[in-house]
Amino acid sequence: MASKPSIPKGTRDFSPAEVSKRNYIISIMRHHFEMYGYQPIETPSFENSDTLMGKYGEEGDRLIFKILNSGDYLDKVATDELQTINYKKLTSKISEKALRYDLTVPFARYVVQHQSEIEFPFKRYQIQPVWRADRPQKGRFREFYQCDADVVGSKSLWQEVELVQLYDSVFADLGLEDVTIKINNRKVLSGIAEVIGASDKLIDFTVALDKLDKIGEEGVKKEMLEKGISEAALQKVQPLFHFTGTISEKLEKLSGMLSTSEEGKKGIEELRFICDNVTKLGLQQAILDLDVTLARGLNYYTGAIFEVAAPKTVAMGSIGGGGRYDDLTGIFGLKDMSGVGISFGLDRIYLVLEELHLFPQTVTTGTKVLFLNFGESQTFEAMKAITTLRSHNIKSEMYPDAAKIDKQFKHAERRGIPFVVKEMVGADFILKDIQSGEQFQMDFATLMAKLG
Repeated sequence: MASKPSIPKGTRDFSPAEVSKRNYIISIMRHHFEMYGYQPIETPSFENSDTLMGKYGEEGDRLIFKILNSGDYLDKVATDELQTINYKKLTSKISEKALRYDLTVPFARYVVQHQSEIEFPFKRYQIQPVWRADRPQKGRFREFYQCDADVVGSKSLWQEVELVQLYDSVFADLGLEDVTIKINNRKVLSGIAEVIGASDKLIDFTVALDKLDKIGEEGVKKEMLEKGISEAALQKVQPLFHFTGTISEKLEKLSGMLSTSEEGKKGIEELRFICDNVTKLGLQQAILDLDVTLARGLNYYTGAIFEVAAPKTVAMGSIGGGGRYDDLTGIFGLKDMSGVGISFGLDRIYLVLEELHLFPQTVTTGTKVLFLNFGESQTFEAMKAITTLRSHNIKSEMYPDAAKIDKQFKHAERRGIPFVVKEMVGADFILKDIQSGEQFQMDFATLMAKLG
């Protein structure tokens, strides 16, 4: 007995309408990426494990899908080892490849491998799927697309300014209002860890702080205590949980708090440059906000960090994020290659647009006219007409089988095809408007004008 077909949790099939909507979002992103001078690249769906492991922190490593070596993958493991080996050591023996977790680390690998061919600064965009062994939930999938824009080979903060503008341009074109682009700086977070006496716990501090919107203030404090951050340090951190005011006011408060930290002061200056220039240049629709609790748990960020929040009317996590990484390529041997980039969450953006009814009706427009099949006597003439219509960019097709006319009409209705050519009378065509029920008899030139 055949088993019932299914797909893995956290993955999805996409209908024609869904693919059309996704392509609509991607086409807008691609347009703006190229308007800003970003060039497309693609990298393999899987990488060598050592390319990915250790680049995303302990939590990230846990979420990387490992691929078993082909053939007898246990050959390299001795029988007695199987009884005692821990899973991390076993994994390295039976899996040498892994599905990519994001597009940034593969991009860093690409830059190092192709550095002699690249003109720096190098601005690239990449739209490809990634995989994470995460717990599936609304807006969080195990297979999803990332849409990234990065520039490497420049330390100029004008790149950050431009990336904020790029976010704004894409979301404005999608019709998304009240999107908030949150910004912070890892140097500021390092400065805070320094002044509270927790520099040695920086990673634990930022990972916990990054969960504020998920587990709340008390949850963050509990996790920090469990990681060995002292009660006294938490008292000093307390103001961060209720940090209000304009960007300028927040920067002033930070200046007072981080007056003894050179690293922290540098981060404040970087934030001031970016925010001041974005404000002067102006944004179309998005709101820029300084969020001092924004940490983004990835270890490779060294400067500005971004996260994009959906409109408050939609219950959705972040729909984008990114930041500055001063030495990501250093892990592959290419030192002093600064980069900064952002990512768009295609799947979450899709859900937001769907919930807010922002997809244009024309996005899912398919075939414009269906020619009914009346048998061999008319099919060749019908195909001649269809071929000419297609050459004029009019989506046309013929029902392939000489089925009952009622069945052919129902096929057009179910497909949402607005017009049907019922019959050909001499050189004329009988066209029916499915929605209104009206019929027209016309020559081919008039038919083209009607459908065009």
